[in-house]
Amino acid sequence: MAEEIYFIKTNPVTAKINLYNKLCREEESIINYLDDGKKQSLELIKKKVQENVNDLSKEELLSIFNWFNAKFKGDHEEIKTQLFIHGIDLFYEITSSDNVQFFQEILSDYEKYSQENIGHIFDPEKFNDFLIYGLFFTGFINKEKGEEYILSEFLRSDHKNLYSFAETQFNSKKATVLSKQNLYNQFSELYDCTRFYKDPIIKLYYS
Repeated sequence: MAEEIYFIKTNPVTAKINLYNKLCREEESIINYLDDGKKQSLELIKKKVQENVNDLSKEELLSIFNWFNAKFKGDHEEIKTQLFIHGIDLFYEITSSDNVQFFQEILSDYEKYSQENIGHIFDPEKFNDFLIYGLFFTGFINKEKGEEYILSEFLRSDHKNLYSFAETQFNSKKATVLSKQNLYNQFSELYDCTRFYKDPIIKLYYS
């Protein structure tokens, strides 16, 4: 499978009911997708889902994704629908391996700027800041190519330090990044999807 990144919003109340009940009903089915100590792993997943689905580790979430993928035979739209019904909203994804790697590079630069390793769960404000940084960085690429970058310019006055850092990073990597497929549209779409969202956002890397 190609590298992919899934972006997820959760509904803990829905997961507490629907996903928990599904896990209880279909223990023999999901247990094949768990690590060693499978019964113990399942009980821990059920406990976390009952308390708050956001407490699941990325490995536990990937196990659930693999389970749903097998149950619905790789039918991507049906998998997304069923996950949503069970409290996991896969609202955006990046599916090209090259784009995934470029996204991860931009995230790594932002982590250096913010001086923290973000992990797989973003605080909504930090996710918003990261997306704005991504818009600035990829906006410089678009500007260089004579393409649209209006949103990044609109945000510039309210985020001067981020803009300055993005400009420095772009100038230092200009020769390399201009040869890549740009991610400006992806950052713009993610920003539109989450700019008013107030709950944690999960970034799940899948390969």
